[in-house]
Amino acid sequence: MSNQLPIRLKQLSHPQCLPYLTQIQRGIEKEGLRVTPQGSIAQTKHPKALGSALMHPSITTDYSEALLEFITPVFQRIDDSLDYLSDLHSFTMRHLKDEYLWPASMPCKLAGEHSIPIAQYGSSNIGQIKHVYRQGLSLRYGRAMQSIAGIHYNFSMADDFWPHYQQLLNDQGDLQSFKSQHYFSLMRNFRRHSWLLIYLFGASPELDDSFIGSKQTEPLIKIKQDTLGLPFATSLRMSDLGYKSQAQCDLNISYHNLDSYVEDLSQAIATPYPAYQKFEDSVNGSYHQLNANVLQLENEYYSDIRPKRVPHTGEKSLEALSERGVEYIEVRILDINPLLAVGIDAQQIKFLDAFLLYCLLSDSPALSTEEQQEIEHNQQRVILEGRRPSLMLTKNTQQVALIDAASELLVEISDITNLLDQAHGNSTLLNTNSSYSDALASQVAKVKNSELTPSGIISKANSNGTNGNGFIASMNDLARKHHSHFISRGLSDAMNTKLQQATSQSLLQQQELEASDDLSLSDFIKQYK
Repeated sequence: MSNQLPIRLKQLSHPQCLPYLTQIQRGIEKEGLRVTPQGSIAQTKHPKALGSALMHPSITTDYSEALLEFITPVFQRIDDSLDYLSDLHSFTMRHLKDEYLWPASMPCKLAGEHSIPIAQYGSSNIGQIKHVYRQGLSLRYGRAMQSIAGIHYNFSMADDFWPHYQQLLNDQGDLQSFKSQHYFSLMRNFRRHSWLLIYLFGASPELDDSFIGSKQTEPLIKIKQDTLGLPFATSLRMSDLGYKSQAQCDLNISYHNLDSYVEDLSQAIATPYPAYQKFEDSVNGSYHQLNANVLQLENEYYSDIRPKRVPHTGEKSLEALSERGVEYIEVRILDINPLLAVGIDAQQIKFLDAFLLYCLLSDSPALSTEEQQEIEHNQQRVILEGRRPSLMLTKNTQQVALIDAASELLVEISDITNLLDQAHGNSTLLNTNSSYSDALASQVAKVKNSELTPSGIISKANSNGTNGNGFIASMNDLARKHHSHFISRGLSDAMNTKLQQATSQSLLQQQELEASDDLSLSDFIKQYK
């Protein structure tokens, strides 16, 4: 255990400090493909009944026109986050005509790259920028990779927590600099320990062979007809089949502090990459990518965790981060759990809170090159064979069994869950049927028995002799089940009205934006760069 962690936990257990631990800020972003009843990707446009994908605050699209993205506001109560996410699903299901929402991270049946329509955002300059950026992603990584879906979990401590925590640590410096420094401490520890989250919550051990196409399938093996996977895999979404690129493998973005992070990312955005220059930025006025650099934008960096700040209108995300510091962190390694209607539940959120708080409060030295190599090695081992009995990881150059490393880490996190339960003892903010300690106990059970993990449950169900379904059939069954759940769940008149108003307002805002542009797209892109 960290030398400082017990001290910090004791300090935070004071009755005056405990209320700050009930004020964790949470936001959820969840993606999902629209699909046909046969389990193929939808070719229809983003439903107008869902509003403008460019302007709607809660219902938008990611890479593909068919890839919906739901965004919750920031809440302190876990139930509020899940209820809002459920309401977005319920509202959307009512406006999908003969379509379903795919419940898994790995995509549905694909009919080649061109069966994946790139998202459209209208004729405004900023809308065209978003489309051109996605065209660049298509050329660089292929459309299939961009059809993968996931959940992003946004986490921050309340503003009131930070002055108190700064005082506990006897820091006399600038408060925002202190916050940014400690969010980077959190992110370094997250990278050290994120293999545990992949093991516990990975839910993509299999995929349809249409995702691979004619490419080499190794190391995947055939599980069922048209279904590929690995017997002990946890999250193929996070493997080299998912969000990986050769250009980004050569990046070494520093997580030492905010300044070095911004400097490294800015350099990547400004550095030409020969392999991308062949695409050309534009041909006869038609743009194929924003630029030929390693990254077109900061969002193209496929990190497992990011520092974030909400930008002002017209401001780039990296500029906002550099000017005003870290506001929250975004966890990006979470698979959608297809066994759950919204892909995530209160138990997982409570464990994520405890895990991230552990990362924040623990000592967090700089990451050496050797340690970063260990981190990558451990992640890949867990991604591809995390449920293999007696799997060994590397810790400080020594071999250690995954079950031992996980058990040790969960023991340390138990002190955090006990503290959070203590803090929520008289609070209405938790308001769920189980405690943080209960959430931890469920993760301990998964370490003892890998068949209890989402990847274990999915693998066992789909490979159960002649009774098991292939990937497409089993996910299609779940898509219909979840659809029926949300249709029958109901939606309050107040929430329905709120979302209808957001839909109408977003369409009006897009019209106004398109009418107000006074620059050509080429001039706008020059300014945007």
